[in-house]
Amino acid sequence: MIRVLIVDDSPLARTVLTRMINAAPDMEVVGSAVNGEEALALIPSLQPKVVCTDLHMPKMDGLQLTREIMVRHPLPILVVSVSVHQDDNTQNIFELLEAGAVDVFPKPRGGLESAGEGLTQDLAAKIRILSGVVPIRRHRSRLSEVPEAVWQPPLKRSLVMEPTVPSLVAIGASTGGPQALLTIFSALPSQFPLPILCVQHISQGFLEEMVSWLNLHTPLLVQIAQEGKRPMAGGIYFPPENKHLTLDDRGCFLMDGGVQTDTHRPAVDATFFSVARVYQGKAIGVLLTGMGRDGADGLLAISRAQGMTIAQDEESCVVFGMPKQAIDLGGVSKILPVTSIARELCRLAGISLPLL
Repeated sequence: MIRVLIVDDSPLARTVLTRMINAAPDMEVVGSAVNGEEALALIPSLQPKVVCTDLHMPKMDGLQLTREIMVRHPLPILVVSVSVHQDDNTQNIFELLEAGAVDVFPKPRGGLESAGEGLTQDLAAKIRILSGVVPIRRHRSRLSEVPEAVWQPPLKRSLVMEPTVPSLVAIGASTGGPQALLTIFSALPSQFPLPILCVQHISQGFLEEMVSWLNLHTPLLVQIAQEGKRPMAGGIYFPPENKHLTLDDRGCFLMDGGVQTDTHRPAVDATFFSVARVYQGKAIGVLLTGMGRDGADGLLAISRAQGMTIAQDEESCVVFGMPKQAIDLGGVSKILPVTSIARELCRLAGISLPLL
């Protein structure tokens, strides 16, 4: 059984979440707390496998609780909050991810009491994924540090160039992806010469704030792609919500709201297949942490088109699902820890970063 601790100051929310979680045959709520202080006191005795916490709570909120858990008792944390809606400050959600939370689950606007069977199943699925995550302990001295764009000396063109100089990067990610993207984008220099197309599986309502959050930590411009526009160097492009991000024959963005591929829209495969067709050997495909196999077939297509392909390694993945599927298919040129991917992208693009 997957043991779950619920942290929420609303009695109704605690009751409904308990009902939703206990409806699953393989999990049980072993305790609940009204704030972070109570939760910290309960964790040693209850030994939960996953913590589900709200964001806004008295005494100790979800952000401070996440920081303390990652120092004292590293556990997978799922943020269950109504703060994903535009009239709330969803920036706090991404601060939680930065602090060590693994994923987020939006409460419906009508409250959890309005949750249907589909939402109950979605919650159970997220908890199952998180139960297999092995979190890394954080050091208190680093908790308050916010990644910033670090000054780099002028970049020099590498003397040794790849046989084909690439023209575009395509990245796909799911569970654990926002943290992985933050690691990569914050390490890229302002002179990075290639456009980046990025597909991240994320709950409805999170996209715009994720874009704003990532923009705080990279010198490149993170934005939502616009129909008919051409991807430009220095830009990181995400598809609009519920749209596949593809390219037409001219290399301009084409938003496809059609088939939902592998239960995801946008789908990584849809973007990767399109990139392989348009850019062929001048594409770089990168598949990051995530559950399932979305992106594996698309990465193989990029590889068969003579493009370069990279998969995040198992040790640095929150969930080694999508990258493993791509590796098993034989579509991966290099397997790298997430902290090495930015440097490899720069090398492939013909620029070099100074050694740290």
